[in-house]
Amino acid sequence: MLEPLRQGLPPLDPAAVSNAASCALPARLEAVREARQFTRRTLGQWDVGDRFDDVCLVVSELVTNALRHGMSPDTTPRAGDQHPPVRLHLMRWTERLVCAVRDPSHDSPLPQDSEDFSAESGRGLFLVDNFADSWGWHPLSGSLGGKVVWALFRLHTPAE
Repeated sequence: MLEPLRQGLPPLDPAAVSNAASCALPARLEAVREARQFTRRTLGQWDVGDRFDDVCLVVSELVTNALRHGMSPDTTPRAGDQHPPVRLHLMRWTERLVCAVRDPSHDSPLPQDSEDFSAESGRGLFLVDNFADSWGWHPLSGSLGGKVVWALFRLHTPAE
């Protein structure tokens, strides 16, 4: 299940993943809170140190974007569906953490051209770009379809 998420990421050894967790999210905006809670619990177990708040903020933005822009109005999950419309994946290597959010849209995520930082919305990818060390996206093929938007965080080791 995680293999498609690794496509398009900076070179990371898949065998070196020390932790991985994922959760399916319902197709409603309340899922952002559920994603934050899942992320907080998971990161608390993984002890990611000073990147905790940055990761939680970026997860909120990625999930919000997936729900607002990655879902069509006619997207309705089916009971027993193996591939829910939105899924959050967290993967940790010794010195890196990747957050990836899958949604059913094939549209590329584009930052808003607006420089109106007082606007109530439209700053999600700006925040992702500023709080993550890098981010990107790639389309999925096969039975999953849609795309994955990911953010990479460098983690400080205890010796740093």
